Amino acid sequence: MKLASHIAAALLGLAFIVFGLNFFFNFIPMPADPSPADAPHKLFMAAMFPTGYLKFVKILEVVGGVLVIIPQVRNLGLLVLGPIIVNILAFHVFLTKGAGLTDPPILVICSLSAFLLFTERKAWAGLIKA
Repeated sequence: MKLASHIAAALLGLAFIVFGLNFFFNFIPMPADPSPADAPHKLFMAAMFPTGYLKFVKILEVVGGVLVIIPQVRNLGLLVLGPIIVNILAFHVFLTKGAGLTDPPILVICSLSAFLLFTERKAWAGLIKA
């Protein structure tokens, strides 16, 4: 189980590092979105870009990805990435009405993070004890 946890952490960390750095270096081209300019998800992103908020989130993605890869600070990395993953899911559920929710990167990220939370459940158990 320990080897599987290390592999899952490496994959999750790598995904967040790559997608976070892509924001700054644009090495993965994004396809054009055919939806209208006043679509809720486009308005949301239009507010996040110029304010610098998205840049802050992408920096947290890279930092969280690096922390998840290092076993000694893995839980801290999961703590950083947890709200980002929840917001990714909320974005797709509420703003795109479920479109893209079953895309492979989202499924893989959610599965890997759930697996890591399960393997580290003893460390997180103190948060839910009565």
